[in-house]
Amino acid sequence: MKSSCQSYFPFAAYKAVYIVILALLIISCKGRNENTINKNLITDSLTIKSAKGFYINRYKDYSIVTIMNPWQGAEGIKLVYYLVKKGSPLPEGITSEQIISVPLKSIVCMSTTYAGMITALGESNSLTGLSTADFAYSEEISDRVKKGVISEVGYEMSLNYELIIKISPDLVMMYGIGSESAGHINKLRELGINIMFNGDYLEVDPLAKAEWIKLFGALYCKEKLADSIYNAEVKAYNTIRDFVNENSSQKPAVLLGLPFKDTWYISPGNSFVSKLIGDAGGNYLWKKTASSVSMPYGLENVYIAAMNADYWLNIGTVKNSGEITVVDKRLADLECFRSGNLYNNNKRVTDSGGNDYWESGAVWPHIILKDIASILHPELFPEYELYFYQKIN
Repeated sequence: MKSSCQSYFPFAAYKAVYIVILALLIISCKGRNENTINKNLITDSLTIKSAKGFYINRYKDYSIVTIMNPWQGAEGIKLVYYLVKKGSPLPEGITSEQIISVPLKSIVCMSTTYAGMITALGESNSLTGLSTADFAYSEEISDRVKKGVISEVGYEMSLNYELIIKISPDLVMMYGIGSESAGHINKLRELGINIMFNGDYLEVDPLAKAEWIKLFGALYCKEKLADSIYNAEVKAYNTIRDFVNENSSQKPAVLLGLPFKDTWYISPGNSFVSKLIGDAGGNYLWKKTASSVSMPYGLENVYIAAMNADYWLNIGTVKNSGEITVVDKRLADLECFRSGNLYNNNKRVTDSGGNDYWESGAVWPHIILKDIASILHPELFPEYELYFYQKIN
């Protein structure tokens, strides 16, 4: 998986998932004094409206963050973190390894998606390490990488543990993909590094994914700002969705992706991007399917199903139509190809491959929605200029 944490990619079988479960539960389930916790509960605990992967209970001097099933295939996993305000007394019965001091002053991120949310909260100066830093789109973050203020910390098997120790961050924010993460998790913990799992890439609703900004709001003690950003995003997204649905009668058929060799990995109907297409007034060809991962189809099967597709979106890294026919000449016979209705989500891409669709797009899904809606229903947005998408000629 790249640092963008893109949803619905195929993963290897989880051959040692119980090892991970055991390692994580050791830290998440240590003694809790429920009586002490409950009597300090703040009644206006942070409301999570759409996200399924986390919740936050707020108390006088600290918050308890619970992350649920943070990787594909996880079931019944709850990871518990205590966010304690600096200078506040520690909760009773809690070991130091369970505690994260907030607000964060230094964070290492394993995904540029997290950098987008941190930037939206005005806390980009706290970012001191980044995995695959070359993929950062933000000019500010890229400049800090070039100056050495933000360090490239490596990726999975190539994590630079010595550098992470030198940075000494308050937290390493990471994502998990099952048993493959066990070694990295245990090594970081042995070194005394606080880690937190983030499962935003598993959310199947664009607004649910955007709501993970509230987790960062809690980490930076900026709950009100995070809440206001999210509420404004919900309003903007729903306004566009309702406008399209009220003013369009046709739902153009939409094809996604590009085959790799002879296999086409299809996003299922219960995916993030399928929801975007439906809300934008489109008819995703595989909207009736359901899966927790992308679905491998034979190229020929997809070709037959997509013969009459009206639009083709999210076409890998393609920048011109010639790159499509290099993959397979038959793809030029698809109706969407012949009509020139080819659009890719790579308008905002750096020379090194950083794509803002996966960075700030996670925070502002209403812009992605408006892009897709204007592509599928240009008559509704006659003056609109695409932001994340571009037409492929």
